[in-house]
Amino acid sequence: MSDEPDIICETRGSAGFVVLNRPKALNALNLVMVRELAKALDAWEHDPAVTRIVVTGAGEKAFCAGGDIRSLHDLGKAGQYDEMLAFWREEYILNARIQSYPKPYVALVDGIVMGGGVGLSLHGSYRVAGERWLFAMPEVGIGFFPDVGATYALPRLPGHSGSYLALTGDRVGQADALALGLATHAVPSVRMAELAEALTGTEPVDATIARFAGDPGPGKLAPERETIAHCFGATTLPDVLGRLGAKAAAGDAFAAKALATIRGKSPTSVAIAFEQMRRGATLNLAEAMQLEFRIVSRISRGHDFYEGVRAVVIDKDQAPSWRPQTLEELDPADVAAYFVPLEATELVVGG
Repeated sequence: MSDEPDIICETRGSAGFVVLNRPKALNALNLVMVRELAKALDAWEHDPAVTRIVVTGAGEKAFCAGGDIRSLHDLGKAGQYDEMLAFWREEYILNARIQSYPKPYVALVDGIVMGGGVGLSLHGSYRVAGERWLFAMPEVGIGFFPDVGATYALPRLPGHSGSYLALTGDRVGQADALALGLATHAVPSVRMAELAEALTGTEPVDATIARFAGDPGPGKLAPERETIAHCFGATTLPDVLGRLGAKAAAGDAFAAKALATIRGKSPTSVAIAFEQMRRGATLNLAEAMQLEFRIVSRISRGHDFYEGVRAVVIDKDQAPSWRPQTLEELDPADVAAYFVPLEATELVVGG
């Protein structure tokens, strides 16, 4: 076992500097890390010597590839739901705290950023993408759902691209991140360490980042934006599938691949994600986090999450047996039940 802490929170010059420090686990987020970051943000908010927060990930592969899904799966299988849900409750409160933080919050992302890593970066005031940036919200593929504030953030991306990302789990790189607004700036990977050091100085954050930022050009989704807007702008999930099917029948390979991808995901998760995107457009982040806690409280007691983690993470046979197995078998009332307010355990987000 390493003696290294899972997260390092320290003052460097004028910055509250955070290193997500589990590189062998792709900096996957756990409850200790959530609590340490929350504690550090509390302390730095009232420290006049700290004028900005800088968050990085150790190693070259990942900023943060998500939550520690295997340990959460094991807690749920053991019936330890309260302990399992404590992680999500505190994580979601932290996500909302990041958005409302009164000092500049800079996430330097040069690697994989998924799930919990998205929650630690996307709600901050600056999201700087290196060339190794690889963003995805792939939760529908493990019987889960796009959480950590995706209910709020993804519907606000242009041209219904957020719905596309939520329903397919597609991965996008630096150029698409900048074009869609997932990232605020693009910086060459070879200059990220230099930027991190510069951010510990006293120059305004805007000016510092601007000195390093450049234009990465068009991303892979640029030629597909019209198709995405048309298909994923439909007002019902069957209509989304219908539009994709019509495009696919007319020879559109992108639409055909998107349709096949969605068909392979958990039907329940896909339906939940679509409803999240529909509702999330009119919610603030605190309301979105509350809604997500309602969903996760029910998913943790369901079937598909455990089956998805088994198939993708544990046995790795990539052959999950979903219940129900198709979108057509879904009962709309069952989907709606995930969104109903909780009684005694509703999430309360301050601010």
